[in-house]
Amino acid sequence: MTAVMSPTATRPLAICGGERLIPRGTILPSPPTTALDEQMVLDSLRSGSHTWGPHTEALQEEWKQWNGNLHCIAVNSGTSALHLCLAAVNMSAGDEVITPAYSWTSSASCILHHNGIPVFADIEPVYANLDPAKVEAAITPRTRAIIVVHLHGVPADIAPIQEIARRHGIAVIEDCCQAHGAKYYGRKVGTLADCAAFSLNQNKMLSSGEGGFFVTDDEVNAERARSLALFGDFRRPVEDPEYHSYGLGWMYRFNELSAAYARAQLTRLDESIEHSRSLFAILRKDLAGLPGLILASEPAWASENGYNFVCHVDPTAVGYEGPADHFREAIVRALQAEGVPASVWQRRILPEFSAIAARNAYGNGSPWREHGSEVSYDPGQYPNALYHSATYFILSGLRLPNTEDTARLIAAGVRRVFENLDQLDIDELARGADISLYERGWRPHAVS
Repeated sequence: MTAVMSPTATRPLAICGGERLIPRGTILPSPPTTALDEQMVLDSLRSGSHTWGPHTEALQEEWKQWNGNLHCIAVNSGTSALHLCLAAVNMSAGDEVITPAYSWTSSASCILHHNGIPVFADIEPVYANLDPAKVEAAITPRTRAIIVVHLHGVPADIAPIQEIARRHGIAVIEDCCQAHGAKYYGRKVGTLADCAAFSLNQNKMLSSGEGGFFVTDDEVNAERARSLALFGDFRRPVEDPEYHSYGLGWMYRFNELSAAYARAQLTRLDESIEHSRSLFAILRKDLAGLPGLILASEPAWASENGYNFVCHVDPTAVGYEGPADHFREAIVRALQAEGVPASVWQRRILPEFSAIAARNAYGNGSPWREHGSEVSYDPGQYPNALYHSATYFILSGLRLPNTEDTARLIAAGVRRVFENLDQLDIDELARGADISLYERGWRPHAVS
């Protein structure tokens, strides 16, 4: 089945045998390596201190100053930082934590790491962040915290979620792993809740190769998190029934080489964010009005950080009536053939991930079995998350050292595909893709 409403082609698309638009090697990897990166990493390498030392201590102080936090603990990944957040808010085994139905796996696996029960709430369909209107219904007497993910570098509308949390006496955690420097009504993410986590993975706006930050303004939260980050054996027992990780530290400590690299990268983080935002603006202008393509503008409450340029496909707008994800997969393959850096980094919603769907993270049904949890993970409860996972794709190549000319070339590649959809056999190109959401019962009219 092919799409319609495309103009007559003047040349074959690359996936149909034509010449690719963007030559190989045009899109440059990010972040670029500078003399300062090399200088600081070599300084660390030659210092003789490679576990925890002056670069790590300095990085924590510099991040606190840059982001506006009172406490910062550098750890070995963003996932580790999220785990520290749960320890910080005094989560106990068997507690429930609400998290978005669509996010990276760490937004749910961190709950399981602390023997908790993930509970999902649907997202809103425009920015794919937690929908405040869906949160309260997910709260039970067991709920300890809500993880608010600022997905794709766009801040979630967190104020109404905080109000719900205050009324119920539960904590709010920010997952800022993709959102360094993003702002919510002028305030940087990571300063809006009880505590927050950032990632320093290579594909993040601030990179150390791998790593993360736990941040909070609360000294007690920081102390609890610090125990989990190290060995936990210095904590003193107390006479109450709460869960205490006396000797259960997970050893998430950061290292000097990565810290030195992150310090160098931090010196140009503001420049990197503004550069990516400027390239986003070019794409929004050049791609406006393309039938079959949906672009989200920046929300009124937010200043995005230029992390992911997210697009959605609208197959019905071009006459395609088959499964939405078949249309998306065909589009992505055609874009990639033109040299456009298009991708889909997660095609499943979190309730469908194997350990969660099977309710069996540690064997024998743990942790659901021993806590008597009957939480439902039926994917049909999350139509907006299903819509997002079926229809979105990401355009990359929009960070330093890539330029405005690069952004315009990417936009030209996208226009070439969407203006020549009549050349594509959608169902053939989608063959072999992940199981269709259409086959799992998803329909566009279910989106709210």
